Amino acid sequence: MDAELKSLEAKVGQFIELCQRLRADNQDLRQQLASAVNQSKRLEEKISIAAVRLEALLNQMPAEDEA
Repeated sequence: MDAELKSLEAKVGQFIELCQRLRADNQDLRQQLASAVNQSKRLEEKISIAAVRLEALLNQMPAEDEA
C-alpha cells in the first residue's frame, strides 16, 4: 500500500510538472503569436502605403497615346 501511494505521489508530481511546463509553453506561444500578429499588421500597413504611392506614380505617368 505504501509503495502504491509513493508511486501515485510520483505520478501526481510528474503531472504537476508537466502542467507547469505546458502552461509556460502556452504563455510563450501566446507572446509569439501576438508579436507575429503585430508584425503582420505593420507589414500590411507598409504594403498599403506602397500601393497608394505606386498608384499615385502611375497616375502621374502620361498615357501611351500622349507620348
